[in-house]
Amino acid sequence: MKHLKFMQKIPVVKHLVNKAISRLASNDASAIANHFSQFLKVELANTDELKSEVFNVRHQVYCEELHFEDERNNRLEQDEFDSHSFHSLIRHVTTGRVAGTVRLITSEQTGDMLPIEVHCMHAITDPDIKPSAFPRSEICEISRLAVPETFRRRKFDQYKGAATGVINEVFFSEKELRCFPYIAICLYLSAALMALHNNKKHVFVMMEPRLARSLTFVGIVFKQLGEPVEYHGKRAAYYINPEMFRKNLSIGYVKLLESIERELYPNEKPRPIKRKFPKLGWGVRYS
Repeated sequence: MKHLKFMQKIPVVKHLVNKAISRLASNDASAIANHFSQFLKVELANTDELKSEVFNVRHQVYCEELHFEDERNNRLEQDEFDSHSFHSLIRHVTTGRVAGTVRLITSEQTGDMLPIEVHCMHAITDPDIKPSAFPRSEICEISRLAVPETFRRRKFDQYKGAATGVINEVFFSEKELRCFPYIAICLYLSAALMALHNNKKHVFVMMEPRLARSLTFVGIVFKQLGEPVEYHGKRAAYYINPEMFRKNLSIGYVKLLESIERELYPNEKPRPIKRKFPKLGWGVRYS
């Protein structure tokens, strides 16, 4: 993988290298899906008790670690958008600790604004894609993705304001360690499922361009809506819809998505995802 990343810098072979990295990521995702649920469990945070766990993890990450928000006496990070949001979390089965969380902010009424509308409309320069271009009931925003430092494998972060996060390799097993780099990706898949199951057709998010690039390797391809702006670091506005999501999601991640959906929505009919690979004659039906 290290050699492939170096070769990405060579224009002549960049396209082929990107394909190779995507294939490796897809194959690894298939393996991860087979034992992901042994160590990590995805849940909808649909009770006050579960939401308190979500808000506490957000406080750890956004207030205590990154200092993006002021610390609160109750150690619960909440804002005005939580009242019209869906929340999900990933729990570490062995310890019961929350390994990550994300929310999907909706806008059922005119007064229910998305954060991107309140804080970052200047980041959207695309003339056609913006929240006001679609019915309020069909738009949403992925927000407040948080992974506590205990569950982050990254050994250091050169970006100002980000704390270091080293996995405790004595505490966690080798198989468990393989799952942890996928926590953030699984949170994005959870957000996608919350959107699909609540009939949201237009999804916005503010994120670092390097994260958006990384997500393309698993087939989550966002459309960038403008140049990066300063918003807790350099971030840009992005957009995705169900058609874009269905078109690009790699085969390995379809399997992982299936596993996550069974945990999030065990009593609901799965949302159909079809992913075709015409050049290789592959076909995947997610049902």
